[in-house]
Amino acid sequence: MHWYEKLSQYFPVEEMKSKEHMETLLKEREDIYHKDEGPNHVLMYTELEKFVFIDYLFVSKDARGQGLGHKLIEKLKTKGKPIILEVEPVNYEDSDSEKRLKFYKCEGFEHATSIGYRRRSLATKEINEMEILYWSPSNESEGLVYEAMKQTYQEIHTYKDKKFYGESYQPVEEVLTRGGNRENLLENL
Repeated sequence: MHWYEKLSQYFPVEEMKSKEHMETLLKEREDIYHKDEGPNHVLMYTELEKFVFIDYLFVSKDARGQGLGHKLIEKLKTKGKPIILEVEPVNYEDSDSEKRLKFYKCEGFEHATSIGYRRRSLATKEINEMEILYWSPSNESEGLVYEAMKQTYQEIHTYKDKKFYGESYQPVEEVLTRGGNRENLLENL
């Protein structure tokens, strides 16, 4: 199965970039946008000077529980930079969402409770709320995480969005907010 099909079968439509968008990033932004693919995984990530952003991490059901996800995260940790990702809040109708959060907690990720992320999906037109998780080798602040998310949103998520989707995503100021403390997703896992 093609790597994009694996991702689109696992991730909800409102979280997926189009195949054309991702292939263009791999081609035109090959200096920062990367794909690590194997028979049982697909990892799409951005590496910038000060951080790594995990765009998509897929491990096939057959390979879960065998340490593959851990190995992929460890490979990124060796870069010595904070690692940031978006994750959906726990959905009790989707058992994978809680397992995903437990996985990241075990890998040492923290929940950026001061950062809000709400974006209107161009595919469904519905508001998609995500949470930001991060791991840092040097106890970085949520301020760095917030700035990294802004940069990721502007350089990756909205890269040529009008061309791929016929319209643009909302400006970063409408999508990302900072301040206040929300409930820590990882606290009671």
